[in-house]
Amino acid sequence: MKGLLTRCVTLALSLTVVLTGCGSNQGGSADAGGASGGSGPSGTSKVSMVYWPGPESDAMQKVVDAYNSGQGKTDGVNVEMVLLSRDGTYEKEAAMMSSKSDEVDMYFTASYIIGQHAPSLDALDGKVNTDGYLKSSVDSLRMNNETLAIPMDVSNHFLLYRKDLIDQLLSDSTWKSKYGEVSQKVLGQVLQPKDPKDWTWDDFIAAAAFFSQEYNPDSPTKYGTALQMKNLIFNVMIWDDFLWSNGGSWLDESGKPQLNSEAAKKAMGIYSTIYDGKMTSPNSTVAEYPETQAALQSGNAAFAVQWGAAYDELNDPERSPNIAGKIAVAPIPGEHKTHVHALGVGLNKYAKNKEAALKWMNYLTTKDAMQIYADGGGIPPIAEVLKGLGEKKPVLPLIAEHVDKYGYSTPIIAETQPIMLKLAEDLSGAWAGKVDINKALEKAQSDVSETLSK
Repeated sequence: MKGLLTRCVTLALSLTVVLTGCGSNQGGSADAGGASGGSGPSGTSKVSMVYWPGPESDAMQKVVDAYNSGQGKTDGVNVEMVLLSRDGTYEKEAAMMSSKSDEVDMYFTASYIIGQHAPSLDALDGKVNTDGYLKSSVDSLRMNNETLAIPMDVSNHFLLYRKDLIDQLLSDSTWKSKYGEVSQKVLGQVLQPKDPKDWTWDDFIAAAAFFSQEYNPDSPTKYGTALQMKNLIFNVMIWDDFLWSNGGSWLDESGKPQLNSEAAKKAMGIYSTIYDGKMTSPNSTVAEYPETQAALQSGNAAFAVQWGAAYDELNDPERSPNIAGKIAVAPIPGEHKTHVHALGVGLNKYAKNKEAALKWMNYLTTKDAMQIYADGGGIPPIAEVLKGLGEKKPVLPLIAEHVDKYGYSTPIIAETQPIMLKLAEDLSGAWAGKVDINKALEKAQSDVSETLSK
């Protein structure tokens, strides 16, 4: 925290209201050169960049330090991070953007909100080279054919499963026979066990039932899987995998909503079948990342669609002593589509010091810079960097592979985040069977249409 205090820069007086929530830095002193782009006594240009406090800024500070003591001297540029509060960064940036402030040169952004940031960001095409990045991560920060930010961290989902249990299922004749009985009961057809990399959604449901004591009292896990059903936009991102991997999307090719599509009904049906069938904990209605992690760590669930960052923790003997070394990765069932979103930085359209900011942004896109970021704990979407750290962090090469092969981005429009909020509100009740699926999807269709028409 002390480091955060010393790094967080006090903005100009015109932004006093904005800065009242600047983490623990409310008493911080102003930098001699000011937070905004300008020139210091030696003629060095200063670039101020908003970043997200936490592990991401800890990693970025190492890149900033390396630049300021190296390439930055050649460029005549000195970079400072502006750390707002983790929970309120976007709200405070919105205040700056609405006033067309020039107090910072670069904004922190993300795929799910860049549509709202777009009017305040300069297009970077032709100014910054993003060829080295995984395509889906760059696409997730593009709108109207313009690149609005460079990606810094990438997130995706995996199907994480207990390899020891699946190996036994694939080799034990008694388990195979029981699997056939269970699949007949829940799906009306006898299925044979498969490797998770080849699962359809029927295989997902059948395996969830087999590893649930409701259908198989001898199951080593109480529940087959762990759904994340809390009313939360990050859980919509998980459900999106079920939608996209059934061939669906929020919008059709003309940009019209298609939340009442057959693919959407199938995605909803998988949730309700698993929840109503007691193949996931009844507490799944309030579950998100931590609860899913706990279900796997405790041995309470055999597999789950979970965020990629979970993998290393689940295989860490200190943090997951019951299951470490037993967790493996497979693509999302069905069409294997995995949600991808990126955190990134964009150039303030009203920045005072764009030339210097672009020098810094071009440095950020180099392999050397992103190697420093990854060594510091970041997850830069550059395949070469991620694959090179596999021995230290086994999940990183897997992220590079899955984002490259299976990654998709939800529609990047001004209404991306409002749509996610509507979907969370409209669909979460139906996930748990409290609302009819068709009524929930029609409500979502109507609400998304209204959102797009505003």
